[in-house]
Amino acid sequence: MSKAMSGAKMVVQALVDQGVEVVFGYPGGAVLPIYDEIFQQNHIQHVLVRHEQGAVHAAEGYARSTGKLGVALVTSGPGATNAVTGLTDALMDSIPILVLTGQVPTFMIGSDAFQEADTVGITRPCTKHNWLVKDTDDLARTIHEACHVATSGRPGPVLIDIPKDVQFASGTYSEKTARKSHYQPQVKGDIDAITDLVKAMETAKRPVFYTGGGVINSGNAATQLLRQLVAATNFPITSTLMGLGCYPASGDNWLGMLGMHGLYEANMAMHDCDLLINIGARFDDRITGVVDKFSPGSKKAHIDIDVSSINKVIHVDIPIVGDVAHVLEDLLKVWQSRGRKTDAEGLSNWWDTINEWRKVDCLKFTQTGKVIKPQHALARLEALTKGHDRYITTEVGQHQMWAAQYLGFEDPNRWMTSGGLGTMGYGTPASIGVQMAHRDSLVINVAGEASWLMNMQEMGTAMQYGLPVKQFILNNERLGMVRQWQELLHGERYSSSWSESLPDFVKLAEAFGAKGILCSDPADLDDAIMEMINYDGPVIFDCLVEKHENCFPMIPSGKAHNDMLLGENADTANAIQGAGGALV
Repeated sequence: MSKAMSGAKMVVQALVDQGVEVVFGYPGGAVLPIYDEIFQQNHIQHVLVRHEQGAVHAAEGYARSTGKLGVALVTSGPGATNAVTGLTDALMDSIPILVLTGQVPTFMIGSDAFQEADTVGITRPCTKHNWLVKDTDDLARTIHEACHVATSGRPGPVLIDIPKDVQFASGTYSEKTARKSHYQPQVKGDIDAITDLVKAMETAKRPVFYTGGGVINSGNAATQLLRQLVAATNFPITSTLMGLGCYPASGDNWLGMLGMHGLYEANMAMHDCDLLINIGARFDDRITGVVDKFSPGSKKAHIDIDVSSINKVIHVDIPIVGDVAHVLEDLLKVWQSRGRKTDAEGLSNWWDTINEWRKVDCLKFTQTGKVIKPQHALARLEALTKGHDRYITTEVGQHQMWAAQYLGFEDPNRWMTSGGLGTMGYGTPASIGVQMAHRDSLVINVAGEASWLMNMQEMGTAMQYGLPVKQFILNNERLGMVRQWQELLHGERYSSSWSESLPDFVKLAEAFGAKGILCSDPADLDDAIMEMINYDGPVIFDCLVEKHENCFPMIPSGKAHNDMLLGENADTANAIQGAGGALV
């Protein structure tokens, strides 16, 4: 049944019909009609952030921890341009969000009006699709279409730019089911290609599953099917930064994360395998290293819902376009119907080799003295929180990689980090989005002091809405990853990689009304972490760590993915390789 209503009311009604419960935003003149409608309803909760970038990252955190659409609402001009970083972040990491922006009235577009910007033009490269709505009758239909586009196929960000006069004008509301969308991505994989992959699996002697965020985006069915497949085949499995949690970290077949700061055994297995099965990952440069040296001699299969990702970076022998859950379901059926065959002897020898690589113990560290090693801080955080209903967000830098290495994830949607874009300032607002979705859960943002400062203002949001987010800052008083690269690759010329003026984080916490905790002694660390966990409110935890610790393993820029720097574990690796532990 069609209804007449204002454009602003259409926006709220369409979001309600789409099942949206939370909107993160910041008001301004060009969106005041929408804010007026939000004020007059009780179906959607609006969360007032302190910066538009924070609104979009919060929407990302909400989306990633729930599997639902995240929504942000910002004004025209600087409101829209401040959202660009979050939009690009969501595009790179395939996160379904809808950003609604205000625009000057239609008759003023192009006149350089106050707070006017070409939002559609600016955001075209950083959205999956965007719209400028000039007719109120088109508004509801466009919102429904945008929600469908954001959440279908390869998820991603969409944006709708809404002029102020369109919000004031009356029009006819279109129901959610009024028109079938033209956007219908392929979800079923080609059965002949799936059968070809099964045949390759039956004869492979050194197979490996290489999984990514596409598994998690496909939903719980995909992660359950993946786990069934790993258990049934006994193939080893590794994951990208974005795929952590699609297979349990405690699982017997888990090799750990691969890539630039991935585990030795994961990268070596990827290099020496004879069958590489890519499930929902995109062969990004943090994984491949030098492309022409990546996994030489292996047969490669790639399962991805985004046809443009296949053969984009690495040529594959078996391309399968489709949704991960659908493809894995058919893959299991075909494999079972053909007798559940694998090369048992080859697989046994492969595991022997992998177990030799595992002996390198590439994440081993020694905590001595009175200075906290960052690895030790995260190992203790893992030990003391793993039994909780826990969600982890991160900022970007060394701490992010250490978190991926030392924190274990048993389930999907528990790990929120900026992968493709590497956005400093992501973690704090993302933790707020996660906590809004999971009010009773333990939400921890693992941060570096430099990255955390980029969106620290969102602590005000946490306080306003009673969100007990924990900001766990590994404070080395350095731009840690920049400093590490300068040490290893730029002759120890530390150009602008530290700040000479950092705040007192305890006093800063207290200024916001939150709790501040300072810890500098390893002997006090466990008690301080427990104090953070048990405090019923937002916490800023200032953990002073070793200033010049490097994050290993590390694949140096320009090197192959089996050419890793291992730090203090290098001698062990060399001994194992010298004894024949690595295949040539």
